[in-house]
Amino acid sequence: GEPLILIHGFGGSKDNWIYFAKALTPQYRVIIPDLPGFGDSSKPQDKSYSIKEQVKRVDQFLAALKINKAHFVGNSMGGSIAGMYSITYPQKVKTLALFDTGGVMSPIKSELFLLREKGINPLVVKETGDFDRLLRMNFYTPPRIPSIIKKYLASQAIQAAPMNELIFGELSQGDMWTLGDNLDKIQAPTLIVWGDSDKILHVSTVDILKKNIKNSTVVIIKECGHVPMLEKPRETAAAYRAFLGRK
Repeated sequence: GEPLILIHGFGGSKDNWIYFAKALTPQYRVIIPDLPGFGDSSKPQDKSYSIKEQVKRVDQFLAALKINKAHFVGNSMGGSIAGMYSITYPQKVKTLALFDTGGVMSPIKSELFLLREKGINPLVVKETGDFDRLLRMNFYTPPRIPSIIKKYLASQAIQAAPMNELIFGELSQGDMWTLGDNLDKIQAPTLIVWGDSDKILHVSTVDILKKNIKNSTVVIIKECGHVPMLEKPRETAAAYRAFLGRK
C-alpha cells in the first residue's frame, strides 16, 4: 500500500506506535523509525538534534528507501518534525496527522510547563521513582505494568537520561517552537488529534492549530493523555482511518 511514516516524540521510540499500527498494516506500508538520539538508533553526542536537523534526517531516510511521497503522522516532538517536514517538502507529503503535537505554544500552560518553571523536568528519568511520574504525566490512566517489566523499562529510561537531557536542552534553546510560527504554510490535509487530559501539551493548543491550518480536521479523545496512539489505540486508529478514507 501507500507508505505511511510514524514519528515518535521526545524520549519515545518506534515501540510507541505498535498497537496503533496494527490497524493500518493491512492497507498501508507502515514505516516506523527510531529517530537518531532515541530508541535503537545511533546517539552521537557531537551532533545536532534540532527539529531542523531531524527533518533533514527523515528526508535522507526516505530517500534511502526510495519513497517520494507518503502520509505522515507525528506525536509530540514527532508532530513538530512531521509538521516542519510538510512545510519544507510539501510535494512529498500526501496527508499530515498531528497527535498532541509539539512546536506550538499553548494559550493555557500545561502541568509540564508549570513544573518546568520550578526547575523540574518530569520527562527525564534519573531514578526508578521518576518512571512512575513519567507514566502519570503521559497517561490519563497509567497502564498496569508487571513490576519486573516496569523495573526494566525504568532502567532503560535512566540509561537514556543523559542523552535526553542533552537533546531537551538543545530543543529548549533552539527551534522547539518553530512550527507554531509557520502553521499557515502547511498545505497537506491535516488531522489534529488530542487527548483531552494531556498534562504535557495542553489541549488549548488545538484552537491555534485549527485556526491556522487551512485544511484541518480535529478529533478530541476523551479521558486520554499525551499519547493517544498508546492509551486509546483503537479509537485513535479509527479516527485516523476515517480521515484517510475522506482524503
